[in-house]
Amino acid sequence: MSNEPETVDLSGDRGFQDLRESIYGVAFLACATVSVLTTVGIIASLLFPAITFLGEVPVQEFLLGTRFTPGIEPVAFGVLPLVFGTLLITLGAALVSLPVGLLTAIYLSEYASSRRRAVLKPLLEVLAGVPTVVYGYFALVYVTPILDAIPGIELGTFNALSASLVMGIMIIPMVSSISEDSMSAVPDSLRNGAYGLGATKYEVSTSVVVPASLSGIAASFILALSRAIGETMIVVVAAGTRSRFPDTVPDLLNSFFQSTQTMTSAMVQLGQSDLAGGTTGYRALFAIGLTLFVMTLVLNLVSDYIAQRFQEDY
Repeated sequence: MSNEPETVDLSGDRGFQDLRESIYGVAFLACATVSVLTTVGIIASLLFPAITFLGEVPVQEFLLGTRFTPGIEPVAFGVLPLVFGTLLITLGAALVSLPVGLLTAIYLSEYASSRRRAVLKPLLEVLAGVPTVVYGYFALVYVTPILDAIPGIELGTFNALSASLVMGIMIIPMVSSISEDSMSAVPDSLRNGAYGLGATKYEVSTSVVVPASLSGIAASFILALSRAIGETMIVVVAAGTRSRFPDTVPDLLNSFFQSTQTMTSAMVQLGQSDLAGGTTGYRALFAIGLTLFVMTLVLNLVSDYIAQRFQEDY
């Protein structure tokens, strides 16, 4: 009997493996192609009707007009009131979600024990799974009456304040979850170095961890704002459908207490209206959608730039 070790065949059955790898490659390529073609199709479906619309309505009238009344004589297609309503709601949501989400992320990353983090983070992310129409009715039925009971505040049934507050609550999980992931990626050597110099936990959190994870925090902020800009159901239910653009400073300050209309709610209104397909009013839906798409795209590009600009390699 020979004592020579048996030679192990490491090559395997390459024929079958090559076939399997080829199938995997084709499947992945098909998924990527479907995604790209879907994106191109959506952009084309917005772009061509919007170009036709802008051939009937001058660009300056669409972009700078302060009245949007597509179904009421005299008809007007100014998108400025809708952009104002969208930014107003987004501003209110940002004032709620950004500080609360950031402070929550700091607590989860730096102060909470592993057991508390394992419980609190999934519970917080449950907020992201609640249907947005539920948030809308919560704002209309509960938040608006509570705010209206505060002395000195006179709210309409539909108003921007309650819609923006509830939308801010809705996007808190997005800010806190992404920011907490970014903070957790900061190496402990930075924390230990700061502790070695005599820093407190608060100083380590605010002077070391937050600056080191700034790219992730900024990206979470912008992604949350993009989510707020595109939100539909909350504003449709709670903010109303009155497009308005303030003419005076007092009117601007009172905008939160009155009904307003965002671009998304205007698109819903046009889609459900009696306007016949192929009319200028109907095509305005696509022009507004294209405007919203460009705004969201710009925010995403800014998010990518900030993430790359301030990204730290450890």
